[in-house]
Amino acid sequence: MDKPKVLYAVQGTGNGHAARAREIIPILTKYAHVDLLLSSDQSELDLPLKPKYTVKGITFYYSASGGINYTKTLFKNNILRWIKEVKQLPVNQYQLVISDFEGVSAYAAKWRNVKSVSLSHQSSFFSEWAPKPRIKSLLGELILKYYAPTKENVGFHFFSFDNFVHTPVIRREVRELVPENGSHYSVYLPAYSDDLLIKHLTHFRGDYFEVFSKTAQEERAFENGKISPIDSEKYLESFRSCKGLLTSAGFESPSEALFLGKKVAVIPIKGQYEQKCNAAALKSMGVPVFKSLSDYESLQSWMNNEAKRKVNFPDETEEIIKNVVRLAMS
Repeated sequence: MDKPKVLYAVQGTGNGHAARAREIIPILTKYAHVDLLLSSDQSELDLPLKPKYTVKGITFYYSASGGINYTKTLFKNNILRWIKEVKQLPVNQYQLVISDFEGVSAYAAKWRNVKSVSLSHQSSFFSEWAPKPRIKSLLGELILKYYAPTKENVGFHFFSFDNFVHTPVIRREVRELVPENGSHYSVYLPAYSDDLLIKHLTHFRGDYFEVFSKTAQEERAFENGKISPIDSEKYLESFRSCKGLLTSAGFESPSEALFLGKKVAVIPIKGQYEQKCNAAALKSMGVPVFKSLSDYESLQSWMNNEAKRKVNFPDETEEIIKNVVRLAMS
């Protein structure tokens, strides 16, 4: 039987989507003829397939202090350009559109009645059993529901709580790491400016930090650490040998830390509802959640505590992809 033609659309606003795509693309190309769409390319990770389409989409922008800059987000996005991108994307060439929280492809498929499926962490929030914060955000719920709607949903989360929700896709590079417990902490908090990170981390003079930054142009040292541009190999080595990971409440980084048995704590990006939902789930698993980097007492307590948790996320990616591709043949 001929392989179906599939458009795989990846949200490029962060490294998490790209990390998952790096694992999914080689498997997907075994079962389908694949074209790649990448939107809002802000990822530092290379993908194993050159994008056929690149779009701007709709992007959220951060402030320097760990939150979403809604003014910048409003004025830097162009709704007329987005509508044009949706209209011009030739999705009718494909038997299936797979969207990793990518809105242009999702709406183009919806408009032209092309089969579509979400393959993303965000899809898991459609379950009535998805972990949520005590106080829900109406705007946040609307974004999760309408940012990239598709006909079918396949979700990933820290644990499976519904029949369409699977445990995380752990990329091969992380599965093959041999962890060690070194003397430094790895830090990835992309919503904070470099100067603010340094200001807060120098408070913990007895600890050493290896910080990875989306904005740093070159490596530079500070009193008790160093800050470096994001580089996949350097980050993986730092992560492999760190004594703990301090990161935002995204999905991939905490998942990888739990898989490798690393001590991990998260600081949700202010104003990002998805991260609040992730934080609620992680808190239920015993992962410390902090409001900000200025919560020195709580952060120091976490650093002094050796408690950690290892979670064995099974490698189910190929079976999931095979089931998704079957949608194109049905």
